[in-house]
Amino acid sequence: MTSKSPKATLFTHATIITINPDRTIIRNGYLLVRDTRIAAIGACPVPAGLLTSDITTTIDCTGKIILPGLINIHAHLVQSLLRGLAEDLPLHNWLCDAIWPLEASYADKDGYHAARLTIAEMLKTGTTCFLDPMVTYRAGWESVCDAVGEMGIRGCLGKLIKFPETNRQLSITDPRDRDLLSMSIPGLLSAHDSHHGTHNNRLHVWAAAGTPRGAPASLYRDLGETCASHNISLTMHCAEAPKDREIYHDVYGCTAMEFIRDTALCPNLQLQIQDQQSKSHNLVLAHMVNLDLETDLPLLGVTRTSVAHNPSSNLKLASGVAPVPAMLEGGHGINVGLGTDGAPCANHYDMFQEMHLAAILHKGVCRDARVVGAETVLEMATINGARALGLDEDIGSLEVGKKADLVVVDPYGSGGIGAAPWHWEDEDGASVITTVVHGCTGRDVDLTMVDGEILVVGGRLVGGQEAEIISLAQKASRGVRARCRSKESDQ
Repeated sequence: MTSKSPKATLFTHATIITINPDRTIIRNGYLLVRDTRIAAIGACPVPAGLLTSDITTTIDCTGKIILPGLINIHAHLVQSLLRGLAEDLPLHNWLCDAIWPLEASYADKDGYHAARLTIAEMLKTGTTCFLDPMVTYRAGWESVCDAVGEMGIRGCLGKLIKFPETNRQLSITDPRDRDLLSMSIPGLLSAHDSHHGTHNNRLHVWAAAGTPRGAPASLYRDLGETCASHNISLTMHCAEAPKDREIYHDVYGCTAMEFIRDTALCPNLQLQIQDQQSKSHNLVLAHMVNLDLETDLPLLGVTRTSVAHNPSSNLKLASGVAPVPAMLEGGHGINVGLGTDGAPCANHYDMFQEMHLAAILHKGVCRDARVVGAETVLEMATINGARALGLDEDIGSLEVGKKADLVVVDPYGSGGIGAAPWHWEDEDGASVITTVVHGCTGRDVDLTMVDGEILVVGGRLVGGQEAEIISLAQKASRGVRARCRSKESDQ
């Protein structure tokens, strides 16, 4: 019995941004995908030996740009139903008065419809992999996993481990606390056993925790020790708002990173001392805006903890600006990736918008035009994100042997002129990286491929289900709002 040859797709005449170790950019290049991986990449013409009969699809990318699929390491998958429902509020009011009551009102398939809407937006805007930092109980864990599997995206789902948020001193109450028993460590272990590595290893199960706001530190230590012993990666909101810094100091008597270290949430330090290439799990801390720089930045480096930078969300919620230049250039070796956060606090899941903002925000804050350049933020959105998720051997750059997660951008598609005068044949023209980061948005994405499968072509989802996804999400959003209003009237 002969084995069946894997299908192959050949992209030709593209400008290719590889993000490989040499940061090679290929003008008029080709890229060959066989099955789920990149089989060849180089400058045209395509070598005759590669033009075999198994190539089922050839795509001419003249005037287009191929780049690694974007990696969003902080994206609340089920919050797309809440877009526009919590405007002009600072973080703690935003959470307590709007988001938590709405999230506690999800029912039935709401989480599924929300996840499909978010994934559709991410795929159409060039995101091929994401980390969800908090899948809540009412969202429906199984349904969200189903949505990831069906839509074809690569995703890390953070199953929320919930500790009581009720704290009279801090005036914080969380209606989601009624489901505490369903958001436990045993539930995490069960979900990891049943779902981690499913859907051709596109779905990974992580643990997720919220910002500590009065819950006993011992509960966080239990979580950290569980993650370390079971090799389950962890993500946590941390030092987001100015009040969070006060909570660490006043309630726990430490800084944010001292809390992370002392509760064993970071990768196993003893293991790292024994083997510098090993760690027990990955840890991604989101936001990291309000830090004690002299203490926290060295600890971020020594613990090999990654940071999810979310500039749109931090600005909109008036949380502040994360000290990203100090993280990147302070000699601590801190890995920083990018995230959009959720639809109620950024209003989008478009990583192109997030890259542009990250590349200009810190120049203004630091009054230094040299900090956080376009190439740096593109690395944050690709290889740094892959490194944060522990997936950099498979994704984050375009190299032979890596997974075929890629995006084709058409800067002049649909009549766009925002990238002009860039031209792919110009040797000394505007930088293609500058064109991508500052001249394009997610609407310029022409094609998205994940695991060798084309999921978006011509800017549209393959399968044409966009109208259905939107309609069902609109219905689900109306139901969430109605139930939330009903609960409020009963109180």
